[in-house]
Amino acid sequence: MSYPQSPRKAGMPREVLKWLQSLELSVYPTNVRRDFSNGFLVAEILSRYYPQDFPVHAYDNGTSLASKQRNWRQIERSLQKQNLHLMKDVIDRSIHCKPGAAELLVQEVYTLLTNQSIRDVQGPQSDFTDEEYQELLPAVARSTASRAIKNNLRITEIMAEPDISTNQRKSEAILRRHLEHKAAERVNNPGRFKGRANLGRLASRHLVPSGRRDECFAKSEGTPSKVCSSSTCRGAAVSFKEIKVHQPVRHSLINN
Repeated sequence: MSYPQSPRKAGMPREVLKWLQSLELSVYPTNVRRDFSNGFLVAEILSRYYPQDFPVHAYDNGTSLASKQRNWRQIERSLQKQNLHLMKDVIDRSIHCKPGAAELLVQEVYTLLTNQSIRDVQGPQSDFTDEEYQELLPAVARSTASRAIKNNLRITEIMAEPDISTNQRKSEAILRRHLEHKAAERVNNPGRFKGRANLGRLASRHLVPSGRRDECFAKSEGTPSKVCSSSTCRGAAVSFKEIKVHQPVRHSLINN
């Protein structure tokens, strides 16, 4: 069974690809999301237009979070000297390899340096999640709740923002969106979730009133009260009936 192409290898417009090939970069990007995350290739592209402000030897082609953040800070400072700006949110998402962020970043750099617009450019309103990719998959191959959190909350995000409350809110938002998709899937395809009713589903459930529950479990001086009499203790999920067992009398076999 073949599934659609993963978003980490998503393509870009043809004119952008031809532009990248014309620059004769030291490393041609084969995986856009990975290769543009540390900013090294972006600095090399900018050095073709501003060689004095973007010396390639001043940038580290590493994969650590510290190397990525250091490179991008230096790129932003050099861009400000030329009165040029890139969207901060897109840069941050590209550092964490979020789906669609690197593609949008490259297209923005292309527009910034060539003054040419691109048709059907992915707008900044994208949420940079794998939702679009999940919609292409069959229902059985889609992510579970734990996998959805792992795909949309990168370890580098936690390292860059170690605040527990912030990461908890991000996880809850991802989980909420995942549950909403599951609920919509149940509405659109109810036959897939129609299972055989078991005893747990067929059994009737009745909540016990709080006052009745306290009476049934009340204790008086260390001994249980006999509120549930010989008939039945009703009002609970299950009815209980008191059974009296008569023990046989054992007679001694030894003659006196």
